[in-house]
Amino acid sequence: MIGIDGMKPPTKRPGWGGYPNRAKRDSTGGYPRVLRAELDGRAVLWDRATIAPGRGKPQFARIHVHRQRRAMRKLLCQVCGHPADRDEGGVLWLLPDRTGRPPGWPEGILVSEPPVCAPCLTLAIRTCPALREEGHLVIRTGSCPTYGVEGFRYRAGPQGRPVPVERELVPFADPAVLWTLASELVRELLDCTVLEVAAGRPARDAR
Repeated sequence: MIGIDGMKPPTKRPGWGGYPNRAKRDSTGGYPRVLRAELDGRAVLWDRATIAPGRGKPQFARIHVHRQRRAMRKLLCQVCGHPADRDEGGVLWLLPDRTGRPPGWPEGILVSEPPVCAPCLTLAIRTCPALREEGHLVIRTGSCPTYGVEGFRYRAGPQGRPVPVERELVPFADPAVLWTLASELVRELLDCTVLEVAAGRPARDAR
């Protein structure tokens, strides 16, 4: 398979350094070595993050790489980590209402926010600043296949060292996904049923 820039992507990731990460870097800014758990079944490399469950305060605007990936892969609640609510209408999702109203909306929208369970739905609406300010959308989806990843795409630089290009959403069907340092798993929402749409309020008006 040919990657971007007409160069073959690495076939043995442990031998390919040069990826930046936020957990531990060597003197070049890349991974000293790649762990097996950091590669998914499609050979996509995932970013690193410190794991300290139960410690610290919620940071709503920041996404934890491993928790997001696990929740999206197994369709777990984004709040409590238990299985998301599912009935004959499909999986329950709570999303910021920031996509506008394209034709067919919300059918086919791409999301990186994991689904939600019924008990956590009200809690999330009440406590998440983004949902209060931007508004929210509650839907069920009969189908939600994985679509791709969001992360930093790279190209081959001098001596074959990866050089960052830009952060973007890369479909799994795109060969460039093998040159992407993934930080979020993305699903496509299909067979959607809208349950609730609520407008947001500016922060100065929120109570």
